[in-house]
Amino acid sequence: MPAPLLHIETTPALPASADAVVIGGGIVGVFAAYYLARRGLKVALVEKGRIGAEQSSRNWGWCRQQNRDARELPMATKSLSLWERFAEETGEDTGFRRCGLLYLSNDETELAGWARWGDFARSVGVATHMLDGVQATEKGAATGRRWKGGVFSPTDGTADPSRAAPVVARAIMKLGGTVHQMCAARGIELEAGRVSGVVTEAGTIRTRIAVLSGGAWASSFCRQLGIRFPQASIRASILSVAAGAEGLPAALHTAAVSATRRSDGGYTLAISGRARVDPTPQQMRFARHFVPMFARRWRSLAPGGIEGWKSGHETLQRWRLDSPTPMEFNRILDPRPDQAQIRLTLERARALLPALQKVPVSAAWAGYIDSTPDGVPAIGEVASLPGLVLAAGFSGHGFGIGPGAGHLVADLVTGEPPIVDPKPYHPDRLNGSAWGKVADF
Repeated sequence: MPAPLLHIETTPALPASADAVVIGGGIVGVFAAYYLARRGLKVALVEKGRIGAEQSSRNWGWCRQQNRDARELPMATKSLSLWERFAEETGEDTGFRRCGLLYLSNDETELAGWARWGDFARSVGVATHMLDGVQATEKGAATGRRWKGGVFSPTDGTADPSRAAPVVARAIMKLGGTVHQMCAARGIELEAGRVSGVVTEAGTIRTRIAVLSGGAWASSFCRQLGIRFPQASIRASILSVAAGAEGLPAALHTAAVSATRRSDGGYTLAISGRARVDPTPQQMRFARHFVPMFARRWRSLAPGGIEGWKSGHETLQRWRLDSPTPMEFNRILDPRPDQAQIRLTLERARALLPALQKVPVSAAWAGYIDSTPDGVPAIGEVASLPGLVLAAGFSGHGFGIGPGAGHLVADLVTGEPPIVDPKPYHPDRLNGSAWGKVADF
């Protein structure tokens, strides 16, 4: 069953030209287009399926600083402010709330790790509170259990994955940009060695700037352009339950299961890190890059099936610009959820939170989480292809930091001072190839 998603009407006809074309209508793509449009650029966003229909609507909805990699933390902090500012600027509701995130544990090693991160976080001005056993048990009263400790991050929050990307797309159109669903980008046209157009199934848009925010499809798209971008995906399965459970934290994480209140009053339930690895041609190609990451996570990752191979998002196939591509044969990645994991998640959630025992399951779904070898996104212009800006490989963190990532893309394209230091995100760290700064528009 697909994850819940707000449907919006988008622009029917492609423009002949644009100052910038954004490829991919997930949360990063829509925010990149939004911030470019706010700066007065004529922007076109093309999406092969529906806006936000892949991982951007299939995640937990957490917008967090807590336990972020040090390289991502500045972007996470900026993104929280941008989530709030977006609502003020547009009147659109992404469902963002600074509800605070609660972490509970009975594992001393886990608690010690959270405490070390908390020391670092406070040194850079991030609010995070370690909880002793009494405090954790009090905040986790809905579990009916005693806890050794925990963390509460009061300035963190959640947004609604079912509506965030679509309402940002609406805001783009209000600013004069165009948004095109069911319109796959097939490739890039060049002139004098730089981007001169984006070829779509509905025609070519002349442009000197293309932003590739293709999520799980980004690496195979890069391959068509002779660009090596190591990326691999895992299949995560989660479920939601109907409204009716009262007195639960808005967002709770434990090692056993995590729960997040949805805008409809129900809850999303998941086991953090638990996923299937579906073998694909691309995974085999980049296997040596990802073996260390998979080895560290061997307790939570399990072998998958041939579904990823059949989906086509990690193909090594070369496609033509004048005929349908794998993206047109699979408009929306909608993999089957792992039913054993769904059952386990529900069993754990009802054991942890008794209030969930009488509320029915409303949906279950899976999604492909695209990752880089170091778990940090790649954001920057490709030196070998001036005018192409990559924004991909968000490693399961893209939803929460989507506003900051989109803002950074707009900064790079327009030459404005970057919202955060772009160096930690530069794709050259992944394979040593030469990447350059974005040319002035």
